[in-house]
Amino acid sequence: MNGNRIGVGLVGVGRHGARYAQHLVHDLPMASLQAVCRRHPEQGLQLPGADSVRVYGEAQALIADPSVDVIVVVTPPLYALEICRLAVQARKPLLIEKPLATTAVDARTMVALAYDAGTPLMTAQTLRFDRTIQHLKSLQASLGRSQTFDAVFQIEIRNTALDHVAGYGNRGALVEIGVHMLDLVRFLTGEEAETVCCTMDHSPPIAPERTASIQLTTTGGTVCRIDIRRVVGERAGRAVWVGSQGRVEADWMRRRIHHETGAGGKTWDIDIPPSLTVLDTLSAFLQAVNAGTPMPITGEDGCRAVEIAEACYQSAQLGGALVSVDREA
Repeated sequence: MNGNRIGVGLVGVGRHGARYAQHLVHDLPMASLQAVCRRHPEQGLQLPGADSVRVYGEAQALIADPSVDVIVVVTPPLYALEICRLAVQARKPLLIEKPLATTAVDARTMVALAYDAGTPLMTAQTLRFDRTIQHLKSLQASLGRSQTFDAVFQIEIRNTALDHVAGYGNRGALVEIGVHMLDLVRFLTGEEAETVCCTMDHSPPIAPERTASIQLTTTGGTVCRIDIRRVVGERAGRAVWVGSQGRVEADWMRRRIHHETGAGGKTWDIDIPPSLTVLDTLSAFLQAVNAGTPMPITGEDGCRAVEIAEACYQSAQLGGALVSVDREA
């Protein structure tokens, strides 16, 4: 600890990692960004107020730094397993950006490593901290028994380097962005995924998919239809959740909710304030470390999302056949 502040080591300061660095330096009084790790350490960290932050070229050196109390990992998921292994050996709590791993095997290994060592592990499923999503979650009881959940999540096509594709195990939109939706089903309904049918435009590892259409059934009987796409055009994120006593439409890109109840046909339209999901994710992680309480989004949560994705890939390879989700302990 640096005084009363938690010393943070950040692995990965690319486009998304830079957002973490910004918040750690300027917005979190309980934290002190002590070190970062990047592929080209000679580039330093070009961030006002971060002159004293050490820059490493290897994660192992950052993790060994005695001023670093916790590790935040914002790298392509292919590298997360080895970083997790090193951090767990050093008994340093971890926050790892979603997806936790590229495969269910790696995700389970990471969870087991952390559990066996008694090291806290949190998955940064940042969409859970979106205020529209949190309001949607608050309406769960008013909907009654969950029946259907339809979601669309699309993000613009980006030109990415070959090493980026490799960093996701040659998998595409489903693990890059769709894993948010897979986690959302569990978070909102409180139910586990049981079976999936999935089709994709491409079949990894031949080529990373840009689209995935999923039908998922939960242990509680909720039928979910999820459409994941990288598109030419604007982002979209919306869902319709129907229960035995009402329905709700949510658009987290436009920050709007439309809620209808079955009793009396009452309706509400709600505008939601903007969210700072990365900041809230970091804050929740640091608060749990400071208080010694369980992580708000566990490694197991991250693993479950990867297991659902794994089943989706299996289904797509079988031409959209029904596949059971393996929830191995």
